[in-house]
Amino acid sequence: MSEKRLTVQEYSDHDLIAGCLKGKELHQEVLYKRYFSFAMSVCIRYTKDRNEAMEIVNDSYMKVLDNLGDYDSSKSFKAWYSRILVNTSIDNYRRNLKHSSSVAIDNVENVELEPEIDIELSVNDILKIFSQLPENYKVTFNLFEIEGYSHEEIGKLLGVTTSTSRSNLARAKKMVRDIYNKEFNSAARRHEAV
Repeated sequence: MSEKRLTVQEYSDHDLIAGCLKGKELHQEVLYKRYFSFAMSVCIRYTKDRNEAMEIVNDSYMKVLDNLGDYDSSKSFKAWYSRILVNTSIDNYRRNLKHSSSVAIDNVENVELEPEIDIELSVNDILKIFSQLPENYKVTFNLFEIEGYSHEEIGKLLGVTTSTSRSNLARAKKMVRDIYNKEFNSAARRHEAV
């Protein structure tokens, strides 16, 4: 008798994980597809482009399948998977660190100014801003502001001092403000003038 093909929505995460542990390809495919958008949304924040993000998603999913036996089913699968995605992204960042260029260190005032927001930004606009950040700033910003890591944890993950993590975050925020003001606030002001 053949296995009944259910839709993605009809499988629970628990059922999918149990099937993956038994090596069922259908369950592996459905689990991958269920979390694909989530995985891409995490990885794209740590990479230069979608192709690199896709590579990290695929590498991460292979780690999920290899380590699924260690997953604690009393906890959220999404949170466990997110940790794998972030760690794989950081590994990729470290691997590519020797190939990336550095930005000159300037004295950055630690003044937190909130820019005036004249327009709503789309996801693509936000990604465009973040794509202009140097890799070390982008990774530090994501780990601190989005993933909730402390500067001490970031320092250990990236092999930098706590003060370097703080400095990179301050510089990243300044660059985001500058890029936003240059590309979006000026566009909004030009639109209002018309």
